Amino acid sequence: MIHVAILTPDPAEVAYPDLWPKVLARLQRALDGAGIAVIPTPWTMHEDDVSGLRDYACVLPLLAWGYHHDAARWQRACATWQREGVPLANPARVLAWNTDKRYLRELAARGVAIPPTAFVDGLSPATVEQAFADTGADALIAKPAISGGAWKTRRLRRSDLVEADDGMPMLLQPYLPAIETQGETSLLFFGGRLSHVVNKRPVPGEFRIQEEFGGRYALVPEPPAGAVALAEQVLQAVGEPLLYARIDMVPDAEGRWLLMEAELIEPDFYLGVDPAQGAGFARALQDWVRANG
Repeated sequence: MIHVAILTPDPAEVAYPDLWPKVLARLQRALDGAGIAVIPTPWTMHEDDVSGLRDYACVLPLLAWGYHHDAARWQRACATWQREGVPLANPARVLAWNTDKRYLRELAARGVAIPPTAFVDGLSPATVEQAFADTGADALIAKPAISGGAWKTRRLRRSDLVEADDGMPMLLQPYLPAIETQGETSLLFFGGRLSHVVNKRPVPGEFRIQEEFGGRYALVPEPPAGAVALAEQVLQAVGEPLLYARIDMVPDAEGRWLLMEAELIEPDFYLGVDPAQGAGFARALQDWVRANG
């Protein structure tokens, strides 16, 4: 029997009390069938002392939801895990890098297509006006550079009143109407292999596709070749050994696929619509343990 730890939210975290246990149950079912015992443990219990993680074959940060609410603490924990050689998958250095969405700027420099993005030090009338002028968009999406689950993500129209914030680094991108008609497409990779592809669409009048906002998810039996090509390009550009990755993308008005996010920390795998119900992840985890044991 292989024993792995799954990092879960801080016990004081109140944002996801009903959702994360459901995701944990799906992961447990998938791994139980492969002879892998899953032990949930809050990530905040191990930020300075890793002795409680030493006996596990692998530590998965898959449910460390809410880390963005205390990003400094999370980054300190990642540094501790890397220094102490905790058997994390994905690696602690990847977690630290993927925490800040400004990694998109690095991927764009490596040739990955992303939406036109302004990386600003804070939201203000001036930064929003400049983004509208630069993009010609009718609406913008403003999201914190360190965020999760659409936390503090806003859709701004030209007529909206914008007040200066507290200097939180933000990303400003044109709102892509395709999110309403074609949705966001997520490609799930386990051990570098494509497992399944999921399309996520918001409910009418909404732009956020997360489950807590009513998002509707469906399997894509035959993923578009362009989407697969972009996802593979992203993985190559990341250039790290990844046990898992979820690559989220949306087509622009011309049908070109654009990377929205590379989710390498705690993505939902959408195992509820995975035809294999997580068997591919279980096999990839078994291979990882054999290679790193």
